[in-house]
Amino acid sequence: MDNWDEIRTAFQVARMGTVSGAADVLGVHHATVIRHIDALEKRLGVKLFQRHARGYTATEAGQDLLRVAQATDDQFSQLAGRIKGLGDEVSGELVVTSLISLAPRMVPLLAQFQTRYPDVIVRYLTGDRLFRLEYGEAHIAIRAGSVPDQPDNVVQGFHQQQVGLFATKTYLKANGTPKVLADFKGHRFVGHDNDNSRAPFNRWLRAHIPAASLTFRSTETQALEEAVKSGAGIGFLPLIEARKNPELVEVFERQEEWFAPLWLVTHVDLHRTTKVQAFLTFLKEETKDWAV
Repeated sequence: MDNWDEIRTAFQVARMGTVSGAADVLGVHHATVIRHIDALEKRLGVKLFQRHARGYTATEAGQDLLRVAQATDDQFSQLAGRIKGLGDEVSGELVVTSLISLAPRMVPLLAQFQTRYPDVIVRYLTGDRLFRLEYGEAHIAIRAGSVPDQPDNVVQGFHQQQVGLFATKTYLKANGTPKVLADFKGHRFVGHDNDNSRAPFNRWLRAHIPAASLTFRSTETQALEEAVKSGAGIGFLPLIEARKNPELVEVFERQEEWFAPLWLVTHVDLHRTTKVQAFLTFLKEETKDWAV
């Protein structure tokens, strides 16, 4: 087939919704994008897009093409991810993903690994969504909670994410220090804004603290941690981070149900590659005494 460039162009127009957006992604002139779309529509004998002032909207035929192109793009991404992990040298991109709360501990380790292997380009991705190892979005994922069950993944136990309830000395001086659950009445709490957060400690907070007492909420872990450190209320912090701050006081006895196991996850196609094995070996060695 001799029109792959045209299909790729149409795919990007459908994704971006504008000719200029597709041109930027593809690195071509907008006139090239228009020429490709016109040629493809002529070849197929059907309109793929409705043109309007705000851009391009895919027709039913365009949506059909988009689905096929998306599947092809995913397969190429998967292939690219596998190829990147091949070879006997520890070089090229190393893509690692984890919760943002682990960043203070992971970043120094990644920098240390890069010092040992200077030909490695580190890409460290954080966020709530699960990056798809099967599509080459990451080489190694550090995930929390229940055992990851995605097919074709290699899963290894790593550590345990330990948290505690903390508040500043200033907050406690003004509001008192709770000792039992009944003492929480009247206190302000810092918590996640998503009722469906998977973190065990967030679920516990929602179950035991009235919604009206969650007076500072955010979807960003870092923002929640900063809110507690700023005296906005009582909230969960990783033990390793809280212990560095002399202004913070642990206000409640830790519960096992707050803690979440951490898992090292790799895709079966990349697990045995030199680069991935080098990093896994390094990570396990350097975190033997990790108190997460």
